[in-house]
Formats: sequence, structure tokens, C-alpha cells
Amino acid sequence: MSQNVPEKRVLLIIGGGIAAYKCLELIRRLRDQRVAVRCVMTRAAQAFVTPLSVAALTNERVFTDLFDLDDEREIGHIRLARDNDLIVIAPATADLLAKMAGGHADDLATAVLLATDKPVIAAPAMNPRMWTHAATQRNVAVLMADGIALIGPNAGEMAERGEAGVGRMAEPAELLAAILSRLAGGALAPLPLAGRHVLVTAGPTHEPIDPVRYIANRSSGKQGYAIARAAATLGAQVTLVSGPVGLADPVGVAVIRVESAAEMLAATEAALPADIAIFAAAVADWRVANAATEKIKKGAKAALPRLDLAENADILRTIAQLPPGQRPPLVIGFAAETESVIEHAKKKRKAKGCDWIVANDVSPETGIMGGNRNTVHIITATGVEDWPQMDKDKVAEALVARAAEALAGMTAHT
Repeated sequence: MSQNVPEKRVLLIIGGGIAAYKCLELIRRLRDQRVAVRCVMTRAAQAFVTPLSVAALTNERVFTDLFDLDDEREIGHIRLARDNDLIVIAPATADLLAKMAGGHADDLATAVLLATDKPVIAAPAMNPRMWTHAATQRNVAVLMADGIALIGPNAGEMAERGEAGVGRMAEPAELLAAILSRLAGGALAPLPLAGRHVLVTAGPTHEPIDPVRYIANRSSGKQGYAIARAAATLGAQVTLVSGPVGLADPVGVAVIRVESAAEMLAATEAALPADIAIFAAAVADWRVANAATEKIKKGAKAALPRLDLAENADILRTIAQLPPGQRPPLVIGFAAETESVIEHAKKKRKAKGCDWIVANDVSPETGIMGGNRNTVHIITATGVEDWPQMDKDKVAEALVARAAEALAGMTAHT
């Protein structure tokens, strides 16, 4: 992608959130790339950054009022909506997203968005509880169905003391990359996974001993859910087959919830065909061959129960060894190891028949199991890539981008 995008114009709508200050850096970076920037500021945005600061960086007047006679005479909100190549909303607050989803047009920003025929990128930013609220998630799903692309939000510390989670606005560098990608080549470039189907498994499986007890592997599901979000952000149709976890459904992702390994295998097979299949679930290796239908009682005279175990189906191997035409072109497995990580992961890749293995050390001293960070190694047929420790969201973004690039290379050679 060219890093110089001449004669392109972006309309930046600045919403009313503390993250509005990041827009000043974004404007500077866009101008460095020879992208013209014109700005609309909501009334609330002006409480965080001044129109004078924005005008100084854009070298253009800033538009703030739907009913400003001079503004309407000079350019008008209809021309603002269409006299550009791309519209970017940053920060896209919960209120602004709600108005967009409802088709409101009661200020200049929402009137422009309702009148535009240009592509739109939104960078959500809000408190984590606001982001995960059912109303916000409904609004986001509507907007994504309408074709609006979302960048972020990211996980991290909030402006409010003691608040952390998913809700931080994407950084200027991330937004710049997304904007340049959309403007590249003199035409709007499709997202890397547009038109592709990505299948992801996540979380543990629960194998019943009796109606109240089960066997399981340890898994928070965080890495798999992050992968599903990253794939959706790159334009993919995403199916997430999830074991029992306490996580909200990723926006724009079809989530199928299962309990056991058998249910996960059935849901995975039903979700095919897929272009990329990423198996991040920690599937229990064994199940109780004859699970009790009633709760097993314990007591002073009760004999210790005998559990006869049976091996579960290997979901990764089952999908990786499907015949051509049924097998996804790129199959990626995960290997959580406690010792000899690379050696075991290499053997696993060959035994399963998958294309890549994402290996990580989950020994107790690493503190990784269940946390928000990960250190992974990508094992392929050509070697090993050692990645630095990153947030699981960053690992997911890097992995999905790497997979999208590999899939594009396969397509180019077919």
C-alpha cells in the first residue's frame, strides 16, 4: 500500500469524548500523508478540543452548527456529506452511535451522516460498561449491517480512575492505517477479509460427570473472542463456536454456544465451508463414558465413584484432514504447553495436519493462563516465528492480519 495518498479528502467528525484529543494527532498524520481533512465538531466535542486548534491543523474552517447561515451558504451540509472520499467518526460516542443507528439528524454531524453516500469508518470510545450494554451492542450491530466499519475499541485503562476494559478509542496510528487502506490505489480498497468466512472456536468444553459436575480444561476464551473480533474488523463473516465463558458476544459475529466437545465438533462441521478456521478452544481431551443421570452422592459409607473415561473426537484434526474442497484453505490450531513448547507444537502441527500452530507457554510461572496478555510462537511448515508478549487483542489482530495475507497469497496462485 502506498504511504502517499494524493488528492484525497477525509471528513472527520469529532464526537464529544475525552479521546477527542487524539484527533489532533490523527489530523497531523493524515496531513503528513497528503490527505486533506475537513472537520465537523459536535457541540460536546468543543468541550474537549477547540475549533481553533482543529482549524490550525487542518488549514480549513471547522463546521459546528447545522443552522449556521454562513456555513450553509458556503458549502451546506449536503455538500459536506458528499464532497469527500471517506467519513471518519472519532471518537464515536455511545450517544452518537445510537443516533446513527436510529437515523437521527438533529445536528450537523448526524445530518451529514444521514445524507452521505460515502463509506464511513467509526472509532468507538466510551466506558466499558457502556460499550457492553445491550443497547450499544444492538446499535453497533445495526451500523455494521448498514456497512459502517468499526475500528476498535481497544482494551485498557479509562480516563475514569480505576476503570479498565474494552472502550478505549483506537490509537491514531491504527486509524491512519485503516484510512490509508480505504483510500489506497486511487479507489476505496475492500477490507482484507471482505467476502471471506472465518470460523473460530473458543473457550473450554464441559464434559458431564453427572448433572452438576463436569471435566474441563482451563480457558477464559479471551484469545478466541479477540480473534473473532479482529476477523470481523477486517471485514470477514465470522462464526464463533464458543464453549462456556463469561464473555459478551463480539459485535458483528455469529456466536454458537455449546457445552461439550461433541457439540463443538457438530457446530464446527455445520459452520463449514470456511476460508480460514482458527481453533483456539481448549477442548477437553476426555469425557466420562457413562455420565450419571442423577447427582452422585457422597457420604461416610458411599464408595468412591469410578469414572471410566473415553477420548473425545479431535476437532482440529477432523477439520484439518477433510478432503480438498471441504477443508478450509487455512487451518490454524493452538497449542498450550507447559514445557518444550516449540518441540511439542511442531509435533502437534504434523500430527493434526493443520497449516499453522499458535503455541504458548501456560506453565504456572508465566501467569498467562486466564490473563489479558500472551506470548506466542507461530509454527508453520517453513519455520517458527517468535512474537513478543502482547495484549491478547494485539495478538489476535496480528494473527488475523497474517492469516489474511496468507489467504490472499493462496488466492493469487490459484
